[in-house]
Amino acid sequence: MAKSKYGKWIGGGLGWVLGGPIGGILGFVFGSMYDGMQSGEFEYGRQIHGNPYQGGGGRHQGHPYGDTTTQTQPGDFAVSLLVLAAAVMKADGKVVRSELDYVKNFLDHQFGKDKANQLVSILRDLLKQDIRVMDVSLQIKQYMDYSSRLQLIHFLFGISQSDNHTDQAEINMIQTISGYLGISQKEFQSIKAMFVKDQEQPYKILEISPDASDDEVKKAYRKMALKYHPDRVAHLGDDIKKSAEDKFKKVADAYNSIKKERGLK
Repeated sequence: MAKSKYGKWIGGGLGWVLGGPIGGILGFVFGSMYDGMQSGEFEYGRQIHGNPYQGGGGRHQGHPYGDTTTQTQPGDFAVSLLVLAAAVMKADGKVVRSELDYVKNFLDHQFGKDKANQLVSILRDLLKQDIRVMDVSLQIKQYMDYSSRLQLIHFLFGISQSDNHTDQAEINMIQTISGYLGISQKEFQSIKAMFVKDQEQPYKILEISPDASDDEVKKAYRKMALKYHPDRVAHLGDDIKKSAEDKFKKVADAYNSIKKERGLK
């Protein structure tokens, strides 16, 4: 499929990613997108012309990434995921078939086969680009709500574990991205524990230590259940919400594991 074709498809769901560092990367990927924006084909074209680090005309004019009042759309989330996924997949110096297959299957499940094929085409081009992880992550932090950023980290761990192998270079890259996204170390370790198992896994998921009291365990579960409730990412669409339910279930499983271990009711 021609770049202009999937550029038109995803353009309808893009907002703030068309400016700043991500917009620069998309310019290389889509090629003719700039022309489409110039003609008014893309709704958010104003954010990409001229210097992409100029304000977009909102109340935060002059901020490096433009108008911070722009709401994140599903397309913004999908593109952010693809850009960060490319950085993680390249972290160990190679991109293996199992990773591409996992991402393809993941996207099939999340977005349907037609959209998944278009997104994989974009990913293949992104893998050829130099991803400025800090700049890209700071742009995402500026615009994306916190719950959605947590969901991004969850997805990245899924991709890194697709070959049933824990590669330290990829884990380090996800941790770096997490830091730039403003994710706390405790929350990073919590999500990591959902994928990288050890004896303290249930406690790490709940962001507590094994010596926490029973009351602290219950309070931690209530806090985590609220933070990771799927409704917090419902604005990104049913597919993303469905994936968030998996993370929510892992929190519940961790709590039930500790309850069983301690004989709690």
